[in-house]
Amino acid sequence: MTEPPRLLHPGAWWLWALGLATAAARTTNPLLLLLIAAVAGLVVAERRVPGPWSRSYTAFLKFGLIVIAVRVGLEFVFGGTGLGVVAVELPSVPLPSWLAGLTLGGPVTWDGLLGALFEGLRLAVILICIGAANSLVNPSRLLRLVPAALYEAGVAVVVSMTLAPVLITDIDRLRRARRLRGRSTRGPRAWGQMALPAFSGALDRSVALAASMDSRGYGRAGDQPARVRHLNTALVVAGLIGVLLGLYGLLTGGTPGSPGSGLFGWPVLLAGAALAAAGSLLAGRRVTRTHYRPDPWRLPEWLVAVSGLIPAAVFVALGANPELTGPASPPGWPPLPLVPALAVLVAALPAVVAPRVPSDTAAEREAVPA
Repeated sequence: MTEPPRLLHPGAWWLWALGLATAAARTTNPLLLLLIAAVAGLVVAERRVPGPWSRSYTAFLKFGLIVIAVRVGLEFVFGGTGLGVVAVELPSVPLPSWLAGLTLGGPVTWDGLLGALFEGLRLAVILICIGAANSLVNPSRLLRLVPAALYEAGVAVVVSMTLAPVLITDIDRLRRARRLRGRSTRGPRAWGQMALPAFSGALDRSVALAASMDSRGYGRAGDQPARVRHLNTALVVAGLIGVLLGLYGLLTGGTPGSPGSGLFGWPVLLAGAALAAAGSLLAGRRVTRTHYRPDPWRLPEWLVAVSGLIPAAVFVALGANPELTGPASPPGWPPLPLVPALAVLVAALPAVVAPRVPSDTAAEREAVPA
């Protein structure tokens, strides 16, 4: 690509990441899951944006390892099914019947441990994909994609998304300061002493953010009659209810007819989406915003988005293919299916086709939300 360095459209990166996350959610094959995590790490290493949020991939990777450990630990606590070859025999404590017949302890089998490992790995890889998106895009730039009617809610979501990367930066700063003073940075006592400065810094940032938003006129909107506001609210609420009913019909297939084609299938889903969109557009007229520097959508954006959606489409099309399932019962070596693996490798194209990231100063300047 001969394009000059620039920041890619945030929507392209999030479509890419959500496509990989969808592919990860459709499989428990550990080889495919590890391949998805490796592809995400490669793209992050090549195209991450400088800033505190660029460390999100590593943070989510560590959090994913914790998720795997917790899922396997729960198998030891509640995994007394006795199906398969027993690995560990633990004392059994039956629980009351209103707890769905759960049992504490009991025989822990290799089949159950492998199944727990594969399920934990799937959830961890989904988290890694979300962390990759946070490393590639400054969350504040997502505000440009939020519809005008949902701008207030979008600000709340973006502020919450920036909490983790900024908190990681504060913790690193506090640990460096303690090491320079010759103090320990490990153990409950050290973390307890660092908690107060970390929360104090978070409070200072919150006050500064509130003052900045107030000085820029945040929350001030054009006047609308009460009748129009009530109509907009009714349309959005009715649309969301329709979307929920449509998704219920698609997932359960409990309505008359074939799954997804009954009353609460696609018809209600599409009608609800249309009502919600109409309500959002009408409500957006009372909010006026301008874009100082709109994000362009060019060929690299299309390539990045499509490269992430291809694995999702392939994995969804394969459905309940046995090759996408980790061999937990009976235990065995997982296969590496060719078509899904090639689809995942396609998602590594953004490391080459995406424009190079600008320098630190330019990236910080372009990342400022409009």
